[in-house]
Amino acid sequence: MTSTHTKSGIETLFSLAGKKAIVSGAARGNGKAIASALLDCGAEVLLLDVLPDALASSMAELSEKNSLVHSLCVDLSVEKNIQHAANYALEKMGAIDILVNNAGISLPQEGTRYSTDNWRKTLSVNLDAAFWLASEVAEQMKSTGGSIINVTSLNAELAFPNNPAYMASKGALRQLGKSMALDYAQYNIRVNNVGPGYMHTAMTEKSWNDTELYEARLQKIPLGRWGEPEDLGGIIIFLASQASSYITGQDIYVDGGWMIKGL
Repeated sequence: MTSTHTKSGIETLFSLAGKKAIVSGAARGNGKAIASALLDCGAEVLLLDVLPDALASSMAELSEKNSLVHSLCVDLSVEKNIQHAANYALEKMGAIDILVNNAGISLPQEGTRYSTDNWRKTLSVNLDAAFWLASEVAEQMKSTGGSIINVTSLNAELAFPNNPAYMASKGALRQLGKSMALDYAQYNIRVNNVGPGYMHTAMTEKSWNDTELYEARLQKIPLGRWGEPEDLGGIIIFLASQASSYITGQDIYVDGGWMIKGL
């Protein structure tokens, strides 16, 4: 059977040329890899992060492959900073077509009395910032449509020990994505969730370096390896592009099969 898609047609379907994207938490790890993938497909990208040194390093590295990259050091857990970030994006790029809500923190703590500070800080970064930023960006997307992608986690579905705030924030972000998908569909704004599995990042470095923890996590993964940040690039490009123009409100897990494994 002959395919009806030509090579140029497929490239056009997945192309992000001329598109303008924001990636939060883009200074390192998953966010940096996501930003790099967007740049590779032709998008102009604004990196948002609260870590100045890491952001400057990533900016220098990514700008070598594509000059259409900008950065803003900003704490998105502070609500008043959200409009500033959106305005900066419009000033630099003139529009916003893609938002990837990737910024997140994890503050594990043993015991039954999880600290109020850790609870509030986790939810402010992982949930509140995503809601505020998506709400602000959606206003700009209403006339043209767009794609919002929330980076959730396996923990949006599965509980890991000693981190109730992370579980709660990722589960809530998953449902927030579905709510926004429903509310924004009338404007042709699509909203989907991407849930990474166990990825080798700064957040998981302790487990990576602990032989026992590393092997315990490896046994959960049918594909037999931990994920790398670059493993997220393909699904992000798909959801940001016209290739997924009829997809919204979905959860897609990039986890090497962790979610399917019972025994």
